[in-house]
Amino acid sequence: MTTTTTVSHTTPGSRLLTVEGLDVTFRRGGEVRAVRDVSFTVDRGECLAVVGESGSGKSVTARTLLGLTGGSATVTARRLDFDGVDLTALSERQWRAVRGRRIGLVLQDALVSLDPLRTVGAEVRETLRAHDLARGPEARTRTLGLLASAGIPDPARRAGEYPHQLSGGLRQRALIASALSGAPELLVADEPTTALDVTVQAQVFGLLNRLVGEGTALMLISHDLAVVSRLADRVAVMYGGLVVEQGRAGDVLKDPRHPYTRALLAAVPAIHSKGTRLSAAAPGRPPAGPGGCPYAARCASADERCRTELPAAVADGDGHLTLCWHPDAPAPVPPRTTATRAVPVSPATAAAPAGTPPGPALLEVEGISKRFRAPGGGSYTAVGDVSFRLGAGETLGLVGESGSGKTTTARVVLGLVEPDEGTVRFEGAPWSGVPERERRPGRRRIQVVHQDPLGSFDPRHSVERVVAEAAARAGVPRGRARSARVAELLGQVGLSAGLRGRRPLELSGGQRQRVAIARALATEPRLIVCDEPVSALDVSIQAQVLDLLADLQKDLGVALLFISHDLGVIHHVSDRVIVMKDGRLVETGDVGQIFDRPAHPYTRELLAAIPRPDRDQEGVRA
Repeated sequence: MTTTTTVSHTTPGSRLLTVEGLDVTFRRGGEVRAVRDVSFTVDRGECLAVVGESGSGKSVTARTLLGLTGGSATVTARRLDFDGVDLTALSERQWRAVRGRRIGLVLQDALVSLDPLRTVGAEVRETLRAHDLARGPEARTRTLGLLASAGIPDPARRAGEYPHQLSGGLRQRALIASALSGAPELLVADEPTTALDVTVQAQVFGLLNRLVGEGTALMLISHDLAVVSRLADRVAVMYGGLVVEQGRAGDVLKDPRHPYTRALLAAVPAIHSKGTRLSAAAPGRPPAGPGGCPYAARCASADERCRTELPAAVADGDGHLTLCWHPDAPAPVPPRTTATRAVPVSPATAAAPAGTPPGPALLEVEGISKRFRAPGGGSYTAVGDVSFRLGAGETLGLVGESGSGKTTTARVVLGLVEPDEGTVRFEGAPWSGVPERERRPGRRRIQVVHQDPLGSFDPRHSVERVVAEAAARAGVPRGRARSARVAELLGQVGLSAGLRGRRPLELSGGQRQRVAIARALATEPRLIVCDEPVSALDVSIQAQVLDLLADLQKDLGVALLFISHDLGVIHHVSDRVIVMKDGRLVETGDVGQIFDRPAHPYTRELLAAIPRPDRDQEGVRA
């Protein structure tokens, strides 16, 4: 499936990478064919985005281009050509001359990718030293230039700092500077902005966009079509190891032809999806046979031919390829039933000012401030004079960049941190400033769902034990009653009884987050603090979790304090929104008011930075 026509928003450069018929098979207790007959091209000064869910084969494809598939992999291809070099024929020694020097790699988690024991400057200089590009004073000069070109302010100071001393955005830009130190012709960026704030995302986009404009070829790996809309000239969509759709970014995003691409676009929590369901799965369909389309089990248009025979790629005159027997079938649309509930407004509160919850307040936060010691001495204010209220059964969205005070505010609400000033009341009673023994009986009524449930689970415990321990804290007796309660909770979050014996590492990211929600529900809480609960999930799994939370809230009446840096998600789930910057609350109001008529410049900046796949693709790089 090779695209014969390449259209770029810049002057097309020469062909740099050609991939034809790539297959990657792993031997792990049997053969797993992770990549199947994948073909694409990348020109100099062009961005190709490879999009798909976890397990689609996109990261394996990217790592193949750097010889990083590992010893258990068998790689074959009709053609794997990088600027005249056959990548399938390279020895490990030859790979070391290409990797980092001609092909650079930027990974998702900079904190893990950067050496915690080396300064940022040493990290960047390592590539210069390894490829004998510069040493001594020249290496330091080039290092500072690379950090500056990556958009890092005060590079001389930052070069002497360690990764943990930098913000997420600065770490990611340091990682990009390290990848650029070898001046690679092709940069492979694997989910480089997934966990970043929307404004930091925009900064990283700007940097990558400039590099492509200067002639660097970029292969962007992502699960989010809204993100790739900011950068891509062309898009290749992968599912089950196959490229199921490929073409110009504007064509794929505005006129998707494969049901999977349409489902990915429908799952983006954009403004039009407010009050509707995001996920449109087709449960209960028979799986495809060994020769069928891998998406058949999820496709509403699948027939017997789809389940038994893999379609051939069909291309139009513009090089838009689709791997589907029914490319013109109507797109499956999520049910337009309301996924979020309308919070009832009584006559007494109908005229309440923006930012006030309808009905009696479940949570009251009044003028809280919290200071911490600074690493170099002195102190800094993490949260300053923040006040808000949250009503029963309501969702309050809390949004802001990293360092804005969101998480500290959540920890004060949870009673894990005492405010230096101000008070917190829960269910009408003091929650802050009281001894823990007085607060402990109420803890079951406030629960939390973290961004990374894997870090909050004991890896040795089974799913049943994780949920059963929470049920025990709620007073459910041992034996059949507790076992039945665990089954009930897992059923509430859409998990089968067959997962009860699995451990956290044996679950997918979406399954782990559902277990975390089941654990939170075990104590029958009135308030759940959701701290970035979907930021690390694929867009389709994110859609399922957001729909689940909406359904549970509708059924159980639980209130949510929903913390996120993703304004698309905040808009979809929230009744009201508070915006924080530098520890201060800068704006609050109903979700419609905040998104339609933002008053504060910072809020307007956040909204302007939201990536949307439906935005015009023309002129992405002028």
